[in-house]
Amino acid sequence: MTTATPTTTAGAQVPTPRRRSRLGDRLTAVRAVPMLPAGFLLVVFMLGPILYSLYLAFTDSAIRGEGASDTSFVGFTNFTDAFTDADFWNSVVLTLVFTLISAVIGQNVLGMLLALLMERANRVMTFTVTSIVIAAWILPEVVAGYLLYTFFADGGSLNTLLTSVGLPGQDLLFSAPIIAVSFANIWRGAAFSMLVYSAALSSVPGDVYESAALDGAGPVRRFVSVTIPLLRPAIATNLMLTTLQTLSVFGLIFIMTGGGPARQSQTLPLYMYEQAFSYGQLGYGTAVALLLLLIGAMASVAYLRLLPEEDKR
Repeated sequence: MTTATPTTTAGAQVPTPRRRSRLGDRLTAVRAVPMLPAGFLLVVFMLGPILYSLYLAFTDSAIRGEGASDTSFVGFTNFTDAFTDADFWNSVVLTLVFTLISAVIGQNVLGMLLALLMERANRVMTFTVTSIVIAAWILPEVVAGYLLYTFFADGGSLNTLLTSVGLPGQDLLFSAPIIAVSFANIWRGAAFSMLVYSAALSSVPGDVYESAALDGAGPVRRFVSVTIPLLRPAIATNLMLTTLQTLSVFGLIFIMTGGGPARQSQTLPLYMYEQAFSYGQLGYGTAVALLLLLIGAMASVAYLRLLPEEDKR
């Protein structure tokens, strides 16, 4: 049985279907009208403040004094002043320590452990632990700061527990305040990592673990050779999000220590606040904020390199 093939009249041109671009049909004026309000809001409330911040960073704008009455362009003076200020570099080091302890290590490790435990727990245990962890996450930052301050304070809950079992009390808020605020940030933010890793673990096929078990792989070997490679995109994404969030933590540290004592817990957000609002140097404080943004951008690029090539497209 033969099938008939379509024929065309001599000289007639067969129209070729219009190939759509990767972005779909071209944007026309009619289609752009519904997008105008959203575009206006983006320009006014996002692009506008960004451009104004860039402008402030290169001026001597101030709340009071000479810069308040007559703002002038100073070029890169604010940035050079920051690079020659010992307090700025102290804040940079403390910011990196705070981020490394509380986000890169603390929240990610604890979030992964909680996700692995919740995967094997019963419904009652899963609901109970998840509710407690998420409750700490959704607490306002100011409330969490006061709560953790009373926990670490001299007459707080932690010292009460330690002395009740015969152990000496602690004074982390004075002897090692950056460690105290790091533990506080871990307590508050581990829920996000737990949710990310729980969602990622639920997408891992069970037969992969069964095959690894049949090959003689134990729990640790399965975790290292199976779980970690499969969760690599989730790990990189979670590291990026928790790092960016931790770099901008302000209220928690401000409530617990105020950046003290003696600037021992003054991270870049608190240093920026001090310069801009306590000392009134808006231009210099904005320049510090841009440097903090640059640190976050560098961290994001580093984490993106951890993603597999197929996930970068």
